[in-house]
Amino acid sequence: MINFKEQLDTLIRGTEEILPLDEFKNKLKRSIKENKPLIIKYGVDPTSPDLHIGHAIPLRKLRQFQDFGHKVILLIGDFTARIGDPSQKSATRPQLSGEEIVLNAKTYTKQAFNILDEKSTIVDYNSRWFGKMSFEEILKLTANFTVARLLERDDFYKRYQENIPIGLHEFLYPVMQGYDSVMLESDVELGGTDQKFNMLAGRNLQKIYDQEPQVVFTLPILEGIDGVQKMSKSLGNHVGITDEPKEMFGKIMSIPDELMIKYFKLTTTLSEKEIKKIGKGLKDESLHPAKIKRRLAREIVSQCYDQKIAQAAEKEFDTVFKEKSLPSNIPEVKLAPQLFKDGRIWIVQLIKEAGFVKTNGEAKRLIEQGGVKLNNEVIEAADVDLKINNGDILQIGKRRFAKFIRT
Repeated sequence: MINFKEQLDTLIRGTEEILPLDEFKNKLKRSIKENKPLIIKYGVDPTSPDLHIGHAIPLRKLRQFQDFGHKVILLIGDFTARIGDPSQKSATRPQLSGEEIVLNAKTYTKQAFNILDEKSTIVDYNSRWFGKMSFEEILKLTANFTVARLLERDDFYKRYQENIPIGLHEFLYPVMQGYDSVMLESDVELGGTDQKFNMLAGRNLQKIYDQEPQVVFTLPILEGIDGVQKMSKSLGNHVGITDEPKEMFGKIMSIPDELMIKYFKLTTTLSEKEIKKIGKGLKDESLHPAKIKRRLAREIVSQCYDQKIAQAAEKEFDTVFKEKSLPSNIPEVKLAPQLFKDGRIWIVQLIKEAGFVKTNGEAKRLIEQGGVKLNNEVIEAADVDLKINNGDILQIGKRRFAKFIRT
């Protein structure tokens, strides 16, 4: 194994907190001395089919552990996903069907291996133990927690104070996440800062089950391209790691200038020295923000694809935005006759057929936000039926286009 100082310096870089740091140092020293890898746990609930670049932050930290020879477990919360993590949620999350969870889990793991070393990653599922537990075993597990302790969580406390319902099953989420750590006998658990309570629950449970408690690594949470809220697909402010390169490039170009350095730190492999140099140049105005943002977009697209594709995405961006012309390669969408009534089609259905959204509600929100155009004309209402001709072009936001062909 690589020496202690090099491992420690690399692994603590970019973290918010390590709880407790002294315990981690002792674990790491012992790991090196005994040539025994640490068990690193990272859990994800497959609540949506795609990962975004915010998810890449813990995945890259996991890869660092892998590169140092430690044992990484990617835990798919196929059982906890039935509850839905209530962290930072102001209302009970809708529960997913088993079929949705299975499909999402497949794409999660496939996309995660864009960053992780697949051969040295252990993929596990918490249904392996929760699916076999009796009600008696569940009662014994929950007896280790008190309602008062669970209400210390900010999101639960706030909802309780505001008389917003909290489902009894939601209280079980930190209990279950903590028990995952017991079953995996993890030495370290990674998660966003919003997961701190749940990960500390794992430490407490491990002590009760006579295990050495895990060390908790909290990692920064990346704001979405709106610059306000946590990156989330449900909020529409995300950059998916499987987004089309031109869409990815355009999204990065839309982030607020003040977020650029944070994005460089959390989503690229640039050295701290280089990022500090960029930050200094932005501050003293020796570097132009637009040029730096282009570099950021190229770095991110290159990591998800390659340099050549990133350069092509930048060229496409210039074609569409600087020269105000249409993209060179607009995807064609075929529209079947049965979609039309009296020769017209509902605008919401049209957006769905183009593959830009999955639900009527998402389509309606796009229209309400003024983000939908047909042949460069803004669609102002969601209740209109449109006549569509061959070659008509639908535009969503600034970057997404579809050309229609009637069959």
